[in-house]
Amino acid sequence: MLSFFTFIKDLKTIRKALLLSCLLFAVGAVIGWVATSSLEKLLVQQLEGLSEISGNLRDSSNPQWSFFVFIFLNNSIKGVLIIFLGALFGILPAIFLFINGAVIGYLIHLSALQGQDLFELIVKGLLPHGIIEIPAIIIACAFGLQFGGKVVASLFSSSTKKVNRGVDWSSFMRQTLTASIWTIILLFVAAIIESTITFSLLS
Repeated sequence: MLSFFTFIKDLKTIRKALLLSCLLFAVGAVIGWVATSSLEKLLVQQLEGLSEISGNLRDSSNPQWSFFVFIFLNNSIKGVLIIFLGALFGILPAIFLFINGAVIGYLIHLSALQGQDLFELIVKGLLPHGIIEIPAIIIACAFGLQFGGKVVASLFSSSTKKVNRGVDWSSFMRQTLTASIWTIILLFVAAIIESTITFSLLS
């Protein structure tokens, strides 16, 4: 049930939700890029909070370990929660995707405006861990969107269809368990990379 091949097989059953997740993330990134000034107030507040946390972690006795623990716990808790919070009609995963995409788009555009080396920012600061972390978050949100879609479908389905949906729900809840485990594993690997390779490259 928790094998990687089962996880991949489950992804094929939520192709539409995965596509929607990628689209929402991409739209967020584009809007974060083109509407830098409009979103600045909202995003700067979030980034200032992260900057303060980052400063405290750097001042700790073992910065790399501190970064790993914070990154892993922060991302994995959010990653699993967003799957099940999707039950609220898929609204929270959609917002989460949009905001995360917007933050990345905003940061890259702001760096470009400030004349920073985008190659270094993307290749050294984003790709090493982001190539695992971003897909993991998109997948978690896709399951959240699928959860919301199933809730909506169940609310408006006829009584005869609800019997079949009971079996369908049982299968889907098994999928969410598998997705939660693999989301944590992928984010664990991403946190190791971010707290070691990315940390060293940007230091």
